[in-house]
Amino acid sequence: MSSNTLREALRELVYANHILHYHDAVDAYGHVSIRHPEKPDVYIMSGYLAPALVESPDDLIEYYIHDSSPVNPDSKKGYQERFIHGEVFKRYPEINCVVHSHAEQVLPYTMNGVALRPAFHMAGFLGQHVPIYDITKFYQDGDQQDMLVNTVKFGSELANLFTETNNSLSPNNKSPDHTVVLMKRHGFTTLGKNVPEAVYRALYTKTNAGVQTNAVMLHKAYFGSQAAFDQQDLPYLNGIESEGCRKMNEGTQDKPWKLWVREVEASSLYKNLT
Repeated sequence: MSSNTLREALRELVYANHILHYHDAVDAYGHVSIRHPEKPDVYIMSGYLAPALVESPDDLIEYYIHDSSPVNPDSKKGYQERFIHGEVFKRYPEINCVVHSHAEQVLPYTMNGVALRPAFHMAGFLGQHVPIYDITKFYQDGDQQDMLVNTVKFGSELANLFTETNNSLSPNNKSPDHTVVLMKRHGFTTLGKNVPEAVYRALYTKTNAGVQTNAVMLHKAYFGSQAAFDQQDLPYLNGIESEGCRKMNEGTQDKPWKLWVREVEASSLYKNLT
């Protein structure tokens, strides 16, 4: 690996911050990280800064994956929820990018018992089941119950939900079964083998939630109270379709990435690495 490789990785990370903001997946809150391309035991993410304002390597902090402590003990203030990222990177060595979002379109699906389902082909990566992480199950007496994933334990429990079985029962399973985990009354986390993949999944999780909500509302408006509404009344992607669309998504995500980069380059709000 060369320093050029690291600089290109940081450039992508800065773009990712801006793209996620441009498309309303993050606002002043939310964050994205990458695994260090030359040090697989280290990850990199913004310091305590709104994603739209990230603009240089000086705005970024390196953390050790094993405990999410800063590589440089004198680093500036960072995000409390960096443990989301550190524990996902620890659990899944093939994952190189993690995104955490509070997108408003997704939030209702974290708390009302309606399952988030793949409503159209661009969201095949959601699969047939999107788990929901409930941090309140892990609180102990004296904990500040602010819903933040701000410890190794909370992050580890979240990371484990990306697989169907508990880590202790499946210690050799190093690949996630799910691409998205919802977080009850909080938001969602997604991941990818590279930055474009993780950003794609974050943006289309948000879009899918909006499409699904509109479909449910239209169904109810049209059919009224003729019968109790059942989600099965809507033709979501089935398992075979989801898998086929997931492969298509992964094979074409470079196309929207190029567009998203041009969009943030054209906006005067963002200062991108050159």
